[in-house]
Amino acid sequence: MNTPELTVTEAYRRMAIIRRFEDRTLELSGEGLIAGSIHLCFGQEAIPVGATAALQPQDRVLSTYRGHGWALACGTHPAALLGEIAQRAGGVNGGRAGSPLLSDPDNGFLGENSIVGAGVPIADGVALASQIQGSNRVVVTSIGDGAMNQGATTEGMIFAAARNLPVIFICENNGWSEMTPISSMIRGDDLARRGEGLGIESHVVDGGDPFAVYAAVAAAAEVCRRGDGPVLLECKTVRLKGHYNKDIEHYRPKEDIAAAVTGDPLTRLLESALADGRLDEATVASIDDDVAALVDDATARVKEMPAPDPATVLDHLYGEPVPIAQGNGNEPRELTYQRAINTALKHELETRPELVVYGEDVGFAGGIFGVSRGLQKQFGADRVFDTPISESAILGSAVGAGLEGVRTVVEIMWADFVFVALDQIVNQAANVRYINRSKLSAPLTVRMQQGVTPGSCAQHSQSIEAILAHVPGLKVGLPATPQDAYDMTRAAVADPDPTVLIEHRALYQVSAPVVTGRVAQRAEGARLRREGSDLTILTWGAILGEVLAAADELAADGLTVTVLDLRWLRPLDDEAISRAVAAGAGRVLVVHEAHTTGGFGAEVAARVTEQHFHQLAGPVARLGTPAARMPSAPVLQEAILPSRARILQAAQALCGPGADVRRHQPAAV
Repeated sequence: MNTPELTVTEAYRRMAIIRRFEDRTLELSGEGLIAGSIHLCFGQEAIPVGATAALQPQDRVLSTYRGHGWALACGTHPAALLGEIAQRAGGVNGGRAGSPLLSDPDNGFLGENSIVGAGVPIADGVALASQIQGSNRVVVTSIGDGAMNQGATTEGMIFAAARNLPVIFICENNGWSEMTPISSMIRGDDLARRGEGLGIESHVVDGGDPFAVYAAVAAAAEVCRRGDGPVLLECKTVRLKGHYNKDIEHYRPKEDIAAAVTGDPLTRLLESALADGRLDEATVASIDDDVAALVDDATARVKEMPAPDPATVLDHLYGEPVPIAQGNGNEPRELTYQRAINTALKHELETRPELVVYGEDVGFAGGIFGVSRGLQKQFGADRVFDTPISESAILGSAVGAGLEGVRTVVEIMWADFVFVALDQIVNQAANVRYINRSKLSAPLTVRMQQGVTPGSCAQHSQSIEAILAHVPGLKVGLPATPQDAYDMTRAAVADPDPTVLIEHRALYQVSAPVVTGRVAQRAEGARLRREGSDLTILTWGAILGEVLAAADELAADGLTVTVLDLRWLRPLDDEAISRAVAAGAGRVLVVHEAHTTGGFGAEVAARVTEQHFHQLAGPVARLGTPAARMPSAPVLQEAILPSRARILQAAQALCGPGADVRRHQPAAV
């Protein structure tokens, strides 16, 4: 990036490199050197060349999955790029990304995105970090025309407009949304009008002319640097090849293909420059020879690269554990669960100047449950602020901010709402460290609340921990006490990786003594809540209170119970589970509020069975909610929730006189 002034010679050379590189990539795919699909940017070379020439060294770029040209334009070495596309150890991501997800943070290229439109909210976060850090950084993110129909794109633009973010959205409109003409999907001719409707400065640009792109991006960058961003540029361009490497384009009219050839930006530039004397045949021939030699050298080097070492496949899922110093903290004081979280957030905001807290209604109002109340007043609206009702933008911006080292705590008002933006957690945040081999990470904390309370409906009562705990790269915790609400919040903020804290709104007003001020714990580790020798109960979340109450009643009947609160489901504390199983005479009951079918209890039961089979007195039993939608009527909720009485019944069944018979029967309740 940062070509002081884009000359015709430089424009032709850089576009020719991209064109020759893509030709070679297609050849190697046909030879079997590259596995899987690749998406080539034939015909769109002028856009990354013109755009990156207008940027400064501190600026950042994110691109569509058709992004080889963007990586090259940012400065990625052709051999490292081709090595990644060919899934080699010497690739820029070590073969972990391949063609559609590659990145090169060392050259300001924060990566492609194979999820259509998903890069827009992430770019918002990178731009938000620029505002926070005062870096004078502009962020460019490119998308295809089809991505303009994605909700994440619209949410990202709304979020950027609300915060005046220094981000330039570049829509590379090649006329084809994969295999469907964009003209059949929209009204009107210009997608830029959508930006105007959102109050964003928007322009249509000739995407086949690198100098037109250069001028438009330079002007947009000036707007962004003075604090008046974002800007949307619709670059009209052409697609000279199919959607992917094996696309025979049976769906595409011959007339459209011919029109694209006529609009080939490399041909346009060459013919124009030769005609007016800005280039001559000798210069063109010399450039072509240099480009051919560059790509040939990259090809030879890639063919010599080894495949990635299979022994490294599990590396870089998580960062190094946070160092924990010793500290006693303050004298205990009575705090509600809700206030304990607020106190933890206050402590982190005081001690981490880079930390920001945001989400729907979390700023001025302090959250619908009052968890963040008073924080905006104390720390200001730049650090604790409200957002549009745009979950994809909230979560995606937290990912992007994390890429630049800005820690965030973002709130999803109800856990049920995360499904409208699950992509940003599962496909984006969880991949950052792994794909980039720890050169980048996404240190963000997502707070949400879940579970059943009287009157809640099926869209406000689900327990979703199993879905999130299934995803490598995330950490997932469920605090069940005010002390854990404090400790786990601080542990999540301190962690170097994306962490999800799932609170339970039924606990918000539960009060207990809480020690504050001590050094944060790590985002890991179960807690032994009770010791006994007749039975082990493994549990987590709000149901812990009912489990402990049931254990008291069992003790009155002469049965002692070990109760282990797992707290963190990822990472799961296998050592604590092992000790708890050994303590309980081989009888194990797993209790949770979520559905038993596909619930995380099944994972826990399977691990116990696999790792402690010879210690078990019988099959591991599970108690949870049956596979039903959650009704609103309290009487119907009570009919299916795992109550104290049901916990007692399940425990007595495991420990009673008939236990030897039952150990061979199905155990899920």
